[in-house]
Amino acid sequence: MNIFIDNKCGIPIYDQIYSQIKNHIISGELHEDDPLPSIRNLAKDLRISVITTKRAYDELENEGFIYIVAGKGCFVAPKNVDLIREDNLKKIEEHINEILKLSASCNLSIDDIIEMIKIQTEE
Repeated sequence: MNIFIDNKCGIPIYDQIYSQIKNHIISGELHEDDPLPSIRNLAKDLRISVITTKRAYDELENEGFIYIVAGKGCFVAPKNVDLIREDNLKKIEEHINEILKLSASCNLSIDDIIEMIKIQTEE
């Protein structure tokens, strides 16, 4: 698992770590019970604070993507299908909002958008 930190993107480092690990889990690249790097090792590898790495892991644990076993490490949690579905629905809603903004600037109607979606699904 590779994690890349972009200091110039404006996204907090803990959020970049959180998002990348979460995406690795959702995509299936990381499987249930796979071990994650220790908080200290990841911080060392990325040359960042242990506190930053801990915050990312805490967020992942709070959302049910990982579990932490004291003295053993951090592991990928069993996939919660409902959790993944909700995450994907949230992303779809964000994309729909963007589509609506763009379509308003082009004076497209909802019917035009639906027609475009139908065309895309036929291809």
